[in-house]
Amino acid sequence: MSSGATPKPVGDPPGWAAYGVATMVRMVNGDGAVAQAWEALGGDGELAGRVGFAGPSGLEGPLPVRELARACVGVCGLAAAELAAVRAGGTALDAAAVTVDEGAVATAFVSERHLRVEGRAPVSFAPLSGFWRAADGWVRTHANYPHHQAALVRALGVPATAEAVREALAGRSAAEAQEAVYAEGGLAVAVAPEYGEPLPLVEWVRGPGGGRPPGPGALPASGVRVLDLTRVIAGPVATRTLGLLGADVLRIDSPALREADDAHADTGFGKRSALLDLGDPAGRAALDRLLATADVVVTGYRPGALERFGLGAEELLERFPRLVVAQLCAWGWTGPWAGRRGFDSLVQAGYGIAARCAGEDGRPGVLPAQALDHGTGYLLAAGVLRALAEGGGRALRFSLAGTASWLVREVPAAGAAAAGYAPEPWLREAESGYGVLRYAASPFGDWGRGPSRWGADGAVWLGR
Repeated sequence: MSSGATPKPVGDPPGWAAYGVATMVRMVNGDGAVAQAWEALGGDGELAGRVGFAGPSGLEGPLPVRELARACVGVCGLAAAELAAVRAGGTALDAAAVTVDEGAVATAFVSERHLRVEGRAPVSFAPLSGFWRAADGWVRTHANYPHHQAALVRALGVPATAEAVREALAGRSAAEAQEAVYAEGGLAVAVAPEYGEPLPLVEWVRGPGGGRPPGPGALPASGVRVLDLTRVIAGPVATRTLGLLGADVLRIDSPALREADDAHADTGFGKRSALLDLGDPAGRAALDRLLATADVVVTGYRPGALERFGLGAEELLERFPRLVVAQLCAWGWTGPWAGRRGFDSLVQAGYGIAARCAGEDGRPGVLPAQALDHGTGYLLAAGVLRALAEGGGRALRFSLAGTASWLVREVPAAGAAAAGYAPEPWLREAESGYGVLRYAASPFGDWGRGPSRWGADGAVWLGR
């Protein structure tokens, strides 16, 4: 167990060891990534051997992303099989075996790249998002949303052009740029030359209540009501997966915090989308009505952001003891960076992954997929399914940095993938609120219809 000897990233991003957290981290162990993840989720170890893999795969690179991806999908499938067995009157040990198609996994993990909206390819990153050379290293920025771009250029005191940002960052240290942009509400991270401190893959606690698993259903999560309070990408991946498995998923957003249409076109499958202003009494009352009969609440905001609305895990479980509350954040739940916003690309940079993936010229690189986002999404869905199988009344916490820690320290390489991967067998087309979409199917099947437009649905549950 680390006691703080691991080198810290530039500018001291997640320096959790300095806060005494590393000594409390429980690292998962096992013969393979599936066993590790399943143990971390609290599953019976006997079941981990029921997950198998077949088919060619992509996702090759300097880190075992392929192994992480298939393991995350595998434990999600196993958790669905476990819940189905329990709902049918059996036990967890009656869960059916699961075979994961590696081609489907490789395609789903880059679903945003395969998306076409009326034939148009979305823009993944804005011009001011990316790696920039600083005076003593590199900085990664994220400016896909207008308010983050505005904060970035305000912090640097420059116009919103790539050349101006490049010149401004070249004259600052990476740590100085990181903190200046953060102070203005923007997103910039110094590229860390070493891996961050260890973090747990998942943390979970039982609440004061709980009960029995749901009764029989046509699908593993049939009839389960999931309140989705998440944004790009990990949380929406989790909830679109739960929707495919039968859950009634209702995503709630603030009308003041717009989601990008392309992002919702990719991750809005399997759910409905409504807008509520929680600062307005009517909006808060509508949310309380939804909570009264919800089975699951999934949140994807930084620690402390939802507590002011009474939506922290502890308060939710006190009010609704049978709930499953699954929380997701970027940088982990303790330490100096816990309260910071983050995205997959920033965590890759701040946790040391971008440096590990650097090219021969020293420029930082990236994983072959936004694997922290997608992997954490499937892990979160698996955690929810497992908690339902055990009767609910549980809180679970995940983070992109926790998944990064698992990837760089624990996930074992499984050898070369079978050759011949191509994504076409897992691409589909469907009508949606945005027109005709081409999209990647889930490793668990196809939703059959596209998403409605963001915010276009009513804030009510479907009938059971």
